[in-house]
Amino acid sequence: MIKYIVKRIANYVVMLFIAVSLTYFLASAFMDPRSNYMSRHPHPPIASINRSLTLANINDQTPVIIRYGRWLKNIVTRWDWGLSPDQSPVGPAIAARIGASVQLVTLATVLGVVFGVSIGVYTAIRQYKWQDRALNTVATFFLVIPTAVLGLLVVLLAISFNKSTGSRIFYVTGLHSYTGSNPFLWFLDFAQHLILPTIVLTIPGMVSYHLTQRTYLLDTMNADYVRTARAKGLPLNVAIRRHALRTSLIPTAVDVAFSIASVFTGAVITETVFAINGVGSYFVQAISQNDINGSVAVTAFGGVCTLTGALLADIFSAWLDPRIRLS
Repeated sequence: MIKYIVKRIANYVVMLFIAVSLTYFLASAFMDPRSNYMSRHPHPPIASINRSLTLANINDQTPVIIRYGRWLKNIVTRWDWGLSPDQSPVGPAIAARIGASVQLVTLATVLGVVFGVSIGVYTAIRQYKWQDRALNTVATFFLVIPTAVLGLLVVLLAISFNKSTGSRIFYVTGLHSYTGSNPFLWFLDFAQHLILPTIVLTIPGMVSYHLTQRTYLLDTMNADYVRTARAKGLPLNVAIRRHALRTSLIPTAVDVAFSIASVFTGAVITETVFAINGVGSYFVQAISQNDINGSVAVTAFGGVCTLTGALLADIFSAWLDPRIRLS
């Protein structure tokens, strides 16, 4: 097992290095930090613009291969991800955003997977019964609702609830507002801030995993080995739990693994609705501001999330299905 994990990590490190390097060259080719200065009226002197771009290592007058070498050397030797066009360091900015995104996304991802898979199994076992039809109708309804609309609806309901109770039960902006030292009050304040965005992030993920897990389980329920187990006298629920469910969880685990990065970097709308400074909003800001170093750093973070999830999915799949060998 250890040898397998080490080999997979080595492969993923090579893949991540290639992907991030290609992203750097693509960002350098398509982004134009110089336009940030030239669009001002009047624009700064050219010499001043060149000096600022050179300090950030994003001067288009310097060959890209030289800029890439400097960028890579700074990361390897100092873990320095460079500067934005406004001369602010990229590393600390992303580190703070990652903390906010982890707080925002982790619970929502876990809840989405647990509830989605559970409902998918429940409806698959009751295929075409009223429970299956009702839950699928609800899932389809939430599937077509845009995240922005869902977020605004949740905010309006929370504000109405606060007004009806005469107290602020739910907060609709940020993740923290308590500044004292009482850990209980800090956690209560954090929960009051977290519950609304968690609902908005959990529902789409839960609906997606519900529908996919239902499909995967229905496919495996009719497999030969499941029918053989039923023929030997196993009840339906036992045959599904011991045989069909284990196999059907493998593609779900892969889906979860490769959705981790998109959950972190794709929560832009939720972060905007609830005024949370996370990785998603930073990524959009970096692209709009021609921030080469910032965009590449977010891509690297997303790659680490994806490959970490892929490694966990490999291990989980091998544990679920003994036919998969780790050699």
